[in-house]
Amino acid sequence: MNERVQKVNERDQGRAYGTLLLAFAADPCERWLYPDASAYVAEFPRFLEAFGGAAFSTDTAWQLDEFAAVSLWMPPGTAPDGDAIVEVLRGGVAPAKHEDLLAVLDQMNDAHPAFAHWYLPWFGTDPSAQGRGRGSALMTHCLSIVDVEAVPVYLETPNPRTIPFYRRHGFDVTGTFQAGACPPLTGMLRPAAG
Repeated sequence: MNERVQKVNERDQGRAYGTLLLAFAADPCERWLYPDASAYVAEFPRFLEAFGGAAFSTDTAWQLDEFAAVSLWMPPGTAPDGDAIVEVLRGGVAPAKHEDLLAVLDQMNDAHPAFAHWYLPWFGTDPSAQGRGRGSALMTHCLSIVDVEAVPVYLETPNPRTIPFYRRHGFDVTGTFQAGACPPLTGMLRPAAG
């Protein structure tokens, strides 16, 4: 194993969420959800937990260079806790946004692959560490692990600036999810290795 990449245990979950909190601080969709900085800092970690916390119990959360970059993966047969996601969002997002938000979540759910696949709900690099290849190093390492199962990998990205990054790692756009004022999210699929 590359010594720079290590699994994240449940004890260090907060450090992983801290990196992701910084990585998504300027993300159009996440900041549409939580435009107030104090609400973002308070609520976004709860959203991360609901949407990606299963990666810690499946031992499929990785970090690189002391949490400079973090990725939370879900193996085939594992899924985010949909009820917890809705509960967290209803509790932390302004009620005026709920209709658009729930419509986008329904679109994402309908488009999510029904076949066996790895799912990547969260991937991010601390802004102070960006531009040095850390994200690519972490992605390459993780793909070498998940590709052993020879199934596709699926993700949704809420930031159009990340689409070229994922394309360089073999992902193709499968669709866009958008409703009302909610910024669009993009579904992407990487074919099975083999």
